[in-house]
Amino acid sequence: MPSLPRRPKLPKLPLMDRWRALSASRRSMLVMTFFALVAVTWPWWRPTSAGIPLITEFPTINTGVIMVVYAIMAVGLNIVVGYAGLLDLGYVAFYAMGAYTAGWFASLQFSQVNFHLWSTALPATAGFHISIWIILVIAGLGTALIGILIGLPTLRLRGDYLAIVTLGFGEILPQVARNGDKLGGFNLTNGPNGITPIDAPGFPGLSHVTGGLLPGSFLDVTNRDYAYYWAALVLLAITIFTSLRLRDSRLGRAWIAIREDETAAAAMGVPLMRTKTWAYATGAFFGGVAGAYFASFKSSTFPGDFSFNISAFILSMVILGGMGNVWGVIFGAFFLSWLNQEGLANISHSINATLGTSFDGPKYSAGIFGLILVVTMLVRPEGLIPSARRKAELHEGVHEEYLYDIEHGARIYDEQGPEE
Repeated sequence: MPSLPRRPKLPKLPLMDRWRALSASRRSMLVMTFFALVAVTWPWWRPTSAGIPLITEFPTINTGVIMVVYAIMAVGLNIVVGYAGLLDLGYVAFYAMGAYTAGWFASLQFSQVNFHLWSTALPATAGFHISIWIILVIAGLGTALIGILIGLPTLRLRGDYLAIVTLGFGEILPQVARNGDKLGGFNLTNGPNGITPIDAPGFPGLSHVTGGLLPGSFLDVTNRDYAYYWAALVLLAITIFTSLRLRDSRLGRAWIAIREDETAAAAMGVPLMRTKTWAYATGAFFGGVAGAYFASFKSSTFPGDFSFNISAFILSMVILGGMGNVWGVIFGAFFLSWLNQEGLANISHSINATLGTSFDGPKYSAGIFGLILVVTMLVRPEGLIPSARRKAELHEGVHEEYLYDIEHGARIYDEQGPEE
């Protein structure tokens, strides 16, 4: 019986050629998988020194938790600003609502009540003590409802008018928190003293079942920052998944249509108010979740934590990373929050040790962040990692070049005069 001819061996491609041969979706999946593995294993392999010029140390796990929380807020704000094109300068209000929700339902604030629901607090502890995981849902839904109530009368405005209204909203809630200890004789927020302590997250009753994988309380873990970090990563992953699915949905396409041309979107049948309100409520939901988790991580919440600077800071993350692109926004959040927590101090210390100066980087953080934004807007107005659509919007037709027909017609007019 004749043997079948052997299939010729294909030549092995170099590594970069193999990478280019992959489809765009597969390349994106490989890159996301790589960075996800890096993020999850970060606490185990984090070196103590960076070995990078000006950067003396890698971020600590404590700073990593803060970076991830800010990334959740930035992705939420990206839905409002990057997808729907609504300038929101009061996003800190949703962050404050989430934080105070955790303070109300996981602390001693309302000591006249004794209600416990899957909480890490001792059974005899007075006040509301509900599991932080349940509070995250309550905080998200509550802030989304507040976003709807605020958005319905204000989202009819456009541009600068909407920005001013959201700015006012962002200034009102911190004042309510600061003066909320005497609301008709009722202590709602404990005023300038804030609410502390706030219960830690945990999984009561599941520690023995899971062999200690899910701790009864994060405070019982030896490296508690590790537990907070991994839980924050799970919340960020849920936020990313939801944001990407919404972007590719019918609602997401309506948001993008409103951002590109609101009048044309309305003419095509997009319900402007309903669509804008959904964007505002969705962004508020993730702001509330991040605020509640951050309050549990700090075990406290104070009115001074919710200044306008926080709104501007989160908006800067969206602009720097690239509005509309989830991965760019996450990068911007990681970079700026690291600079704010450790980066500026480490870099200024390295400069001072090298040049013998006495530059205090954190003291001038606002100016440095402003300079970074100005340079970014001049060099890459679409952001460091922009979405393809946003990049095309900003670069389409920006060059000062004449169209051929206009230039050709003008030359004919000069040579022959107007047509009879």
